[in-house]
Amino acid sequence: MQTDDIPHDQLSGPLRRPSVKKNVAAIHVSGKLTLLQRKLSNVLLLNAYDHLVSRPKHQIDARTLCMMVGYNSNDMETLKASLRSLAETTAEWDMLGADGQHEWGVSALLSYAKLKGGICEYAYSPALAEKLHDPKVFALINLNIQRRFTSGHALALYENCYRFVRTGSTGWWPIDLFRRLMGVDGSAYYESFKHLNAKVIKPAVKEVNKTSNILLDPEFRKMGRQVSELRFRIRENPQLAMLDIDDGEGVRQGPVYQGLLKVGVSDRLARQWIAEHGETYVAEKLAYLQGRDGVKSPVRYLTAALRDDYKAEVAPEPSPEAVKAAETRKVQASFAEQQAAARDAELEAARRKRAGRMARIRELVAARSPTQRDADKRLFLARLSDDLERAEFQRLGWGSALSVGEMVEFWEELAPGAFDDVA
Repeated sequence: MQTDDIPHDQLSGPLRRPSVKKNVAAIHVSGKLTLLQRKLSNVLLLNAYDHLVSRPKHQIDARTLCMMVGYNSNDMETLKASLRSLAETTAEWDMLGADGQHEWGVSALLSYAKLKGGICEYAYSPALAEKLHDPKVFALINLNIQRRFTSGHALALYENCYRFVRTGSTGWWPIDLFRRLMGVDGSAYYESFKHLNAKVIKPAVKEVNKTSNILLDPEFRKMGRQVSELRFRIRENPQLAMLDIDDGEGVRQGPVYQGLLKVGVSDRLARQWIAEHGETYVAEKLAYLQGRDGVKSPVRYLTAALRDDYKAEVAPEPSPEAVKAAETRKVQASFAEQQAAARDAELEAARRKRAGRMARIRELVAARSPTQRDADKRLFLARLSDDLERAEFQRLGWGSALSVGEMVEFWEELAPGAFDDVA
């Protein structure tokens, strides 16, 4: 995270220097976690995040937890094994503290976990909870994106790169550290960079670029004839951003969505309800609402009807199963709301960043002479290998939104530091 995002009067020591904004804090998770275990870790963290430093332990419905990460809801043995792995996995941090002092630390990823009465209870060590809750460290992983991954290496690479998206690069990582982040340290096979590149780096980069909201370009540094370090250049994935914006188009064509809008439900809340509960369940509650007169706040009434499963007939005392189902829906609604808010914040930040960069590019172009501008266009066009980006640039010139990342790199080479003050 750049220091521009933190109130300046809260910074001290080296953190006041502009160069510190490249010193991105990181928490590295060691151990050979499977894809589902990594997803489990993210869901547990998202569930606990608001109360990480104020509560010593956290709870979540076990069946809901299984559902959120893709386990069979009755598969408690797999859940136990995954929780055991998280308790045996270490999280390590190496960063500058708020006082400017260098700090290293290590902690178990979970200090304990237990299952009792259908509830999963778990806790983080106080030191790790403090680090995870620090906004300079924690990058909210969108669970919708997480679900798309089919490879544990790809998800691990995404998690370790995503927090650097605003700086544009991970910085150089020693190869030994990268092996540890991918969970392949200790394997003689992956001591060979040829094998590591073919079986881990290339497939993981390919899946991240295809699946997520960022695009990665690996770069390597050698010592002698051996690759000693690597880093990943990072830019936003404009294609996925467009897909995310249009994600609800199919739902918007349905009668249930249209019925919700007519009673005053917002677009986002309507799509959220349909995604959480399904069209059949939402249609049932909508019909129940429409059969009742004198409801002053349809949206509030529908919220309660969906949450508490209102029926057309007066229902008897709810069964334990119904109570648990209602609790499950509450947890799901909370997750969905946090995800929607996180995605809205990400999209807004991306829009602001893109607009700021485009404005700066226009300023730089305006400062060039006509001859220089023609030369700049030819030089930049020669750098583009993607046919779509080339066609877009030929049509729109420096107004091409598809090539923002490449344009920033181009102008940084011509005018170093030109974008340092662009958030």
